Amino acid sequence: MTMNAASYSSVVSHSAFRSLDTKLSPSSSGIPSLIRVTCHSDCNKSTSQASLLLCRSSNNGWKGMLGGASSWDTLPRRNLIGQTSYSVSTTTYGGVAIESPSHIAEEKVGVLLLNLGGPETLNDVQPFLFNLFADPDIIRLPRLFQFLQRPLAKLISVLRAPKSKEGYAAIGGGSPLRKITDDQALALKEALDAKGLSSNVYIGMRYWYPFTEEAVHQVNEESSFCIVHSSIHHVLIKRDGITRLVVLPLYPQFSISTTGSSIRVLQHMFREDASLSKLPVSIINSWYQRQGYIKSMADLIEKELQSFSEPKEAMIFFSAHGVPVSYVEDAGDPYRDQMEECIYLIMQELKARGINNEHTLAYQSRVGPVQWLKPYTDETLVELGQKGVRSLLAVPVSFVSEHIETLEEIDMEYRELALESGIKNWGRVPALGLTPSFITDLADAVIEALPSAKAMYASTSTSEEEHDLLRYLVKMFFGSILAFILFLSPRMITAFRNLI
Repeated sequence: MTMNAASYSSVVSHSAFRSLDTKLSPSSSGIPSLIRVTCHSDCNKSTSQASLLLCRSSNNGWKGMLGGASSWDTLPRRNLIGQTSYSVSTTTYGGVAIESPSHIAEEKVGVLLLNLGGPETLNDVQPFLFNLFADPDIIRLPRLFQFLQRPLAKLISVLRAPKSKEGYAAIGGGSPLRKITDDQALALKEALDAKGLSSNVYIGMRYWYPFTEEAVHQVNEESSFCIVHSSIHHVLIKRDGITRLVVLPLYPQFSISTTGSSIRVLQHMFREDASLSKLPVSIINSWYQRQGYIKSMADLIEKELQSFSEPKEAMIFFSAHGVPVSYVEDAGDPYRDQMEECIYLIMQELKARGINNEHTLAYQSRVGPVQWLKPYTDETLVELGQKGVRSLLAVPVSFVSEHIETLEEIDMEYRELALESGIKNWGRVPALGLTPSFITDLADAVIEALPSAKAMYASTSTSEEEHDLLRYLVKMFFGSILAFILFLSPRMITAFRNLI
């Protein structure tokens, strides 16, 4: 398999947030790059460069990170039990070389874990789906039709809710993602404690409680709502006196639809809050290439292979969450390249252990009529069965927590399809979850990210604000003229006649 030679890195600092107003030069891989920062890893003594956070296409400006109203406010407020902020009380940095250590040691470090979120009950399914499809990074409409984002999301969520409810009912009536992420936060806190780093760990979900943006919308109101709801908490971050923040998305590979979408929300919130805009922040943008992650995945695969009567005969089947092809080809999403490199690194680690099983990669969870990354998981399973593969070990490579795509889609739908297609022996590697080596590596990644933390936004002068407003008005004026011309075009008129 041919890998992209570009090495995407793990840490992106504040400059990613300010890069909207800067000109970026293309990288050697053909994907625009942001400012590069370095991070020295104790495990491999190497220096890695910052990976892509924002994608700019030649014809459509910034993709995946701009615009779009948040949708959290469409849902009723609820009382959630459980605190998602975890604290430790030690004060040193465990041997990591950090600039101005005498000052850093006095700082209060926060770690913000980002994840997808999931409905906790069957009644939550439809509003959860609405939030998902209302995200402009999930359904990417042309600028002229973005006013249809929320109506379209409403329609899709209503139509898909019955089938989705069946899936969640099959795994117990709701997603376990919240509890698992809570447990991971606590484990990460303990790992940081063991390494001598004083920190608070917070949790923020993109599409369900606790929402990433929930607290910042309540900054000027009673803060008790945010704290009771365990939202993360910019209120909590401010309340706790956090002076340096590391953002850690729980997605190994970067995509504009996962990490990118969550960062866009943070971008908006921090830009609107004067005190938060000055908070030093470092973003661990992707971490699929870290040795701790690679070895942890290899450990799980090696262990599960032993469950087969003939371990060497089992096909290792990596199933990753898919994205539309347009994200990669039009918006410059590095997800496919990072995923392929990730599989290569895992297989290299397995080969170093004497495990030389055949392997393949496919993409699951496609939605809608557009073309998604191929090969598709369901089609590949059928083809493997037809080719005589009899033993298969499924590996959910883009997930670190069990949720509906592992527990229902892989364990039930794909397993049944595989057996129907002639595959006799089925196994599945569990998600990393609380695997100690994985949690320890996340703690190392947090510590390595701290030196690059910088304030997200510099103060904007009045002249710059006026210039931005003028630029916006000019775009709106010419955009309106273009929309009017297109509306009166013969093709558009013919289309309307055909509809009638």
